[in-house]
Amino acid sequence: MMHAEDLVTRARDGDPLAQGKLMQAWYKRIYNFGYKFFFDHDLAMEVAQKTFIAMHRNIAFLQEVSRFRPWLYTIAVNCCREELRRRKSANAVSIHDLRPGEEEESQAWEVAAHRHDNPERTLRQSELADLLSACLRQLSEEQREVVIMKEYEGLKFREIAEALNISENTVKSRMYYGLEALKRILERKKITRETIGYEG
Repeated sequence: MMHAEDLVTRARDGDPLAQGKLMQAWYKRIYNFGYKFFFDHDLAMEVAQKTFIAMHRNIAFLQEVSRFRPWLYTIAVNCCREELRRRKSANAVSIHDLRPGEEEESQAWEVAAHRHDNPERTLRQSELADLLSACLRQLSEEQREVVIMKEYEGLKFREIAEALNISENTVKSRMYYGLEALKRILERKKITRETIGYEG
């Protein structure tokens, strides 16, 4: 999802209408990133809210409008990490134990996008998404960040490297090991497309 640079420029120059349009355009993406990071609806909402509050406060300092997307994900990642640290310090439930029951609410985004699909096919796709989410939950934080950004959010390796402040080689390494770990998890759980009758 790319936006005209003039919209970002207007937002950077303090135009509240442009900032509002940016938030509307990106809210779903940032919410989904937060949800796939925590698998928790309330935490994803919290991350999205904090991300756009930070965007509003700091966009004036964005030097290159063409880098808005990785810049925004940098904020989102930092919000996720901050929330994770806060929960750990408060002896909260670990991310591996978060209840996936709220997943149904988050699926509203995808359901709305596919409401005209065959109901049975939609159900199978939802089941596959749930299984993959459960597997993503078992990756390390570093691997999960990269896999979500690349596979779900469609960012380029260069943008991920910029968002995480690491080298592209490090991004590719985390991506490789993350996908290998996912493959092993799926194999261990004996999960295949045929398991749930998924039709690609």
